[in-house]
Amino acid sequence: LKVLARELGQLPAWTRLHYVYPYPNVDDLVPLMAEGLILPYLDMPLQHASERILKLMKRPAATAKVRERIARWREICPELTLRSTFIVGFPGETEDDFDQLLEFIQEVQLDRVGAFAYSPVEGAAANALPGQVPEEVKQDRLLRFMEIQAEISRNKLATQVGDRMLVLVDEVNEHNLVARGPGDAPEVDGQVIVDGAWEDVGPGDFIEVLVTGYDEHDLFAEPV
Repeated sequence: LKVLARELGQLPAWTRLHYVYPYPNVDDLVPLMAEGLILPYLDMPLQHASERILKLMKRPAATAKVRERIARWREICPELTLRSTFIVGFPGETEDDFDQLLEFIQEVQLDRVGAFAYSPVEGAAANALPGQVPEEVKQDRLLRFMEIQAEISRNKLATQVGDRMLVLVDEVNEHNLVARGPGDAPEVDGQVIVDGAWEDVGPGDFIEVLVTGYDEHDLFAEPV
């Protein structure tokens, strides 16, 4: 994977890593991000922070090691953007388990986070687990989770105001264009809305912009 990532870094394109579990081999990729060979971006499906729930999910239960790795990666590559997805209301999840999840996201301050309430899937082993969580409790936990993460996301975006940024153009409109920065994966992350009428710029082009504002999900910018 390291060799592949290094070679992809020679191309005039963005290489972005998705669905990467925080295993030790990822430690070898973060220096490539610091060198600018691949985008400083990792999408990790962490699912939860309670090790008891992770074991029920049959997922790696090593939350303390995940914390340590994230801290180390950020030391190597401070501009690293981290995305993950979590499940609330998994069968057997107690309020204490959920509190551990909230504590985790507040501590590690992930940049991009998605979450959804657990729902039974036909044939899934989890359907037979005891302690099924009532739907109203699932939705309440999902709301509380997303309220906390929304504030984290806003604060993260606010730190980028005043920065110059290279963006990739997705769409050109009459009065603005829609682009993405290095920390914005297509379809799942935010966008960079750039004011102005543009000539000789089209989807797939790279341009440099100055970040001037933000909302809960997107950045606003003007041409440099």
